[in-house]
Amino acid sequence: MRIYLRILMVIAALSLGTLFFFPMWKIYLEAPQYPEGLELHIWINKLGGSSDHVLQNFNILNHYIGMEAIHPDSFAELKYMPYIVIFFIMTGVLAGILGKRKLVLYWVILLAIAGAAGIADFYLWLHKFGTNLDPEAPIKVPGMTYIPPLLGHKALLNFNALSLPAWGSLGIFLAIVIGGLVYLLSRRKTYFT
Repeated sequence: MRIYLRILMVIAALSLGTLFFFPMWKIYLEAPQYPEGLELHIWINKLGGSSDHVLQNFNILNHYIGMEAIHPDSFAELKYMPYIVIFFIMTGVLAGILGKRKLVLYWVILLAIAGAAGIADFYLWLHKFGTNLDPEAPIKVPGMTYIPPLLGHKALLNFNALSLPAWGSLGIFLAIVIGGLVYLLSRRKTYFT
């Protein structure tokens, strides 16, 4: 594999490093109690927000509709996801150094599968929090669930929820696209060394 393709593969792997500097996902919530809105940031290893008390404010709102409180310790994924990202960075760099076309393909496929599994896991958490409601909640609407959107906007009673990928997700997208490009470009015989 030509040197520039190897360098591109290393860049693809290193782009996953954005996950350590930026959140993966953001959930915006607007409610009458918080007209300025609340912004929850989901990182690979923590939950945070646009202010120090975002998680507390989310939990206050969730209490009224019967959702369980959100505690970072409840998400085992936040403990092991950094190691998964480091694994993909290291194996991607190794695939670039070795310049093996099949390794690049396997890396891209595994990364895409891991990304899809992460999105599915995120949806399951949203579903769990939105459907396992306390029957003693102050606000009860028969048959109503409060599953925030996985992607996009959703009105939940007098709440407006918006869920979008954040800058960290761009690193995953770039890694898959650049890795896939390296694999496709290396298919041509003129690119092999």
